[in-house]
Amino acid sequence: MTENDPANSPLPYSSQEGPPQSSTTALSSVTRLADALRGEIKKVVYGQDETIEQVLAAFLAGGHVLLEGKPGLGKTHLVLALAGTFGGDFGRLQFTPDMMPSDITGFTLFDMKSQSFQTRRGPVFTNLLLADEINRAPAKTQAALLEVMQEEQVTIDGESLSVAPPFMCFATQNPIEQEGTYPLPEAQLDRFLMKVIIDYPTMSEELQVVSNVTATAGGRGLDPRGVEQVCDRPTIIEAQALTATVRAVPEVIDYALRLTRHTREAQGMSLGAGTRGAISLVQVAKSYAVMSGRDYVIPDDIKGAALPVFRHRVQIAAEVAISGQNVDDLLSSALESIEAPRI
Repeated sequence: MTENDPANSPLPYSSQEGPPQSSTTALSSVTRLADALRGEIKKVVYGQDETIEQVLAAFLAGGHVLLEGKPGLGKTHLVLALAGTFGGDFGRLQFTPDMMPSDITGFTLFDMKSQSFQTRRGPVFTNLLLADEINRAPAKTQAALLEVMQEEQVTIDGESLSVAPPFMCFATQNPIEQEGTYPLPEAQLDRFLMKVIIDYPTMSEELQVVSNVTATAGGRGLDPRGVEQVCDRPTIIEAQALTATVRAVPEVIDYALRLTRHTREAQGMSLGAGTRGAISLVQVAKSYAVMSGRDYVIPDDIKGAALPVFRHRVQIAAEVAISGQNVDDLLSSALESIEAPRI
């Protein structure tokens, strides 16, 4: 290998040079990029391999993620590490019941010195936004995120301001503490590409976390800001565009639609996924494909994406919930009942 060989480069490809012209070669560069991002994140986030895969899939698909897990499992750690891998800006919002929409989007104020109105941009003007405990804010404040999540712009006093790409919102929820919380409306839940569940690590993984975190003063042994930057923001934007070009044959799209439509009529479901759910399913499946080194989607990619894509878009009937079954149980049954195409 020569010194200028892309395989030896710290970046899978640089934004200045651009990706190779061949579609297959270009997508292979995205695969290398995903491997590099994954490798850096795993240096500071242990025991969450599936979570990292799902977050990277959403990142390449250009979607938003709803993170749900008990406190202290590394949700903020993960988002900070991801921001560090591409040199992105990171913003954090701690949602509270008294938070106002302007605390999120920004506001205008009259500057006495210049005798003019000045716009003060809010925390949403960033690359990765962590909306911590989003369900602690009332619906009016939660709704302030809808425009920026869907349109990647914010309207302040009639003026529309774009956020710089890439933009991704991570919203966290605490699944065990319900006092003083407000459920997210279905319209807002549907804006999230995936709902990712973060669970406890294994005993050996937790031992490694505790040992490494406590190895330095202040418990900063696993600093997410210590990850290496493996690419820049234009590279991420290009990778997202390339991921969208992954091929999905009609049989695979038909399979995704049959799964989506089944959620609307499956026994025990009181609300099924809409068309945006089917679109999201194919988008995430394309990410899984390119992360696996393929330029085409297979049915297993659709299956792997189904739970995190659907679990926040469907609702189970009350009588089913009382029986102890949850959304994932019903969705898993649906996957087994719908025949996958053989391609």
